[in-house]
Amino acid sequence: MTTSTRGTTSRKKVLPAVLVLEDGRVFRGRAYGAVGETFGEAVFSTGMTGYQETLTDPSYHRQVVVMTTPHVGNTGVNDDDPESQRIWVAGYVVRDPARVPSNWRSRRALDEELAAQGVVGISGIDTRALTRHLRERGAMRVGIFSGDAVRDDAALLADVREAPEMKGADLAAEVATTEPYVVPAVGPDGAALPVGTAKFTVAAIDLGIKGMTAQRMTQRGIEVHVLPASATLDDVYAVNPDGVFFSNGPGDPATADHPVSVMRGVLERGTPLFGICFGNQILGRALGFGTYKLKYGHRGINQPVQDRATGKVEVTSHNHGFAVDAPLDKVSDTPFGRVEVSHVCLNDNVVEGLRLLDRPAFSVQYHPEAAAGPHDAAYLFDRFVSLMEGQRA
Repeated sequence: MTTSTRGTTSRKKVLPAVLVLEDGRVFRGRAYGAVGETFGEAVFSTGMTGYQETLTDPSYHRQVVVMTTPHVGNTGVNDDDPESQRIWVAGYVVRDPARVPSNWRSRRALDEELAAQGVVGISGIDTRALTRHLRERGAMRVGIFSGDAVRDDAALLADVREAPEMKGADLAAEVATTEPYVVPAVGPDGAALPVGTAKFTVAAIDLGIKGMTAQRMTQRGIEVHVLPASATLDDVYAVNPDGVFFSNGPGDPATADHPVSVMRGVLERGTPLFGICFGNQILGRALGFGTYKLKYGHRGINQPVQDRATGKVEVTSHNHGFAVDAPLDKVSDTPFGRVEVSHVCLNDNVVEGLRLLDRPAFSVQYHPEAAAGPHDAAYLFDRFVSLMEGQRA
């Protein structure tokens, strides 16, 4: 069975829909978006805003996202906020969708956009009860069924249990670019600089990169060469990079052997390196640490993280279901020198960042590009620039 079977775009009348979790719990509601069936991992997002950025974040590939905020769709959908070329969530779950969008940038209603892109959703269910269930039982496989796809509950449950699990899933190549491309740096006036004239050049390994991530770098005078997830070490250094960036992305980091190998090559050469989210997990593996699946993960734009060097608490944007298994309270020796845990989540002490003490490399588990989300972590891009400046000096 495939992970997600996209539905039709018909929304002429309200149809019943059913959400079935792999442990047998069933929620009944109304079809929202496309009509049909879809499968994925049920996860919840605690963000109260930024649903368009969430939907188009490639890290959500093969996940059915439950919105904990009850009222969704107020601002409709615009053409400026998408983080990629399409919606990536496997399914969408909301309690009380807006009947009419109201925002000066809105071009379409959210349910219309979901239907147009074939994303099956459900509305009108108790998302608070569903979220509590996932917190207590953990993220799990789920199916949403509407229209002709609604059948006997036992048959639907059997379909859900045949869907692939997120653990062991190798998904980065499914969302990454297949061809390299360049995002030019911008000058003080906001105009793009000619290729080759930027202050720095960065090779960015696309494991599911968001559009705003490259923009945050270009605003700092960086020309970003975005490379496929399959890029080799030779491909990376063919662009003569001043730094190397590993992006966010979906799937189980235990499957990411190729990116880990490339990252080790970058560490051996001593090129400044920055990783976020999936890139943080890859750095953990490259240093010799393990990774593990969280019970229900961190997703939303209101997650508290402490920078252990300064004691400052940042409100940050998260989307991850796996974490690095590194010791919190000691400096570890690795094949690439000493490393420490630089950031930690204040909710559950999950590792949220790594910093090498003997090489110019660091990573964080969250999304400093802040799309959507607060700008507390924007300084991390400046830290990356400082590493490249120091290496050049």
